[in-house]
Amino acid sequence: MHQSDADSQAGLAGLSPKTCLIGLDWGTSSLRAYRMGAKGRVLEQREASCGIMQLQSAGDDAFEQAMDATCGDWLDEAPGVALIASGMIGSAQGWRETPYVECPVKVEQLSAALTRISTRRGHDLWLVPGVIQRGSLPELMRGEETQVFGLLAEADDEPLLIGLPGTHSKWVAVESGQLASFHTFMTGEVHAALLGHTILGKTLVANPEPFDAAAFERGLNVARSAEGGGLLSTIFSSRSLVLTGELKGAGQADYLSGLLIGYELLAMAKLYQPDPQQPIALVGSAVLCERYLRALRHCGYQRVSLAPQATAAGLWRVAIEAALIEPGQREGE
Repeated sequence: MHQSDADSQAGLAGLSPKTCLIGLDWGTSSLRAYRMGAKGRVLEQREASCGIMQLQSAGDDAFEQAMDATCGDWLDEAPGVALIASGMIGSAQGWRETPYVECPVKVEQLSAALTRISTRRGHDLWLVPGVIQRGSLPELMRGEETQVFGLLAEADDEPLLIGLPGTHSKWVAVESGQLASFHTFMTGEVHAALLGHTILGKTLVANPEPFDAAAFERGLNVARSAEGGGLLSTIFSSRSLVLTGELKGAGQADYLSGLLIGYELLAMAKLYQPDPQQPIALVGSAVLCERYLRALRHCGYQRVSLAPQATAAGLWRVAIEAALIEPGQREGE
């Protein structure tokens, strides 16, 4: 029976499509849960504000209770379903620390290194490991590797540069279907900290508009120019321009965003030296990815695409490689 036929018959019977996998994207501040059917199709999605920072001091019971509260009914309805999680839940502050795998890494290596937790309700929860890039300045990731392999499930073997904007933005080079190298930029966290905890925020005015494109591009241009003495010097301009009347207080946040993202892209270009025709994919929240898309095009990169949230696809792919999903469930047979 084809998937569409099975789904339609289930609908006629008043039943939801069969659950083949429950995937958890469990980060610092939130938990996202995905109920997936055949072929990895997301049947239902939920989000709860129970990230590891809210739970880490309460012990294992708190993690299990948070999981039950978020998707316990799904587990009750599918007793034998596979359960897999990625993100900071596998960190030292999470439910169970999972060792990092070495970069470069293929999805098969990631899937072979899952850590198992036996839960009280009888389900095994499998944690996806993070990735470490060793060197004089080590790099670490937890969660982004799953997004990368979710995106690669639909990609060919062409070299690809992937940007993952966020609190700690990542840039990942993909070669021959493997995660070859990556670098971290604390752009989002620095932006929030500067406006929330330094004198720069004293001139900030709430903007009634969602985005000030002119202020953002002005920040990009300052970062790209030789003006000023580098990032630590030019960020003060987000205050001085407001005080001299050259920038409205309502545009300050977007100006500073453009400045910080501009410096991030300069560093990315130095690290990876991408050609203007280099394919670049952006994975993450639509609003933030649109901002990076604008910045990349402003800097001359022409082959930039926005990818949908790839976490669910990555969890599905890792679960397939780890043989957590029965062959008959993979294609809806």
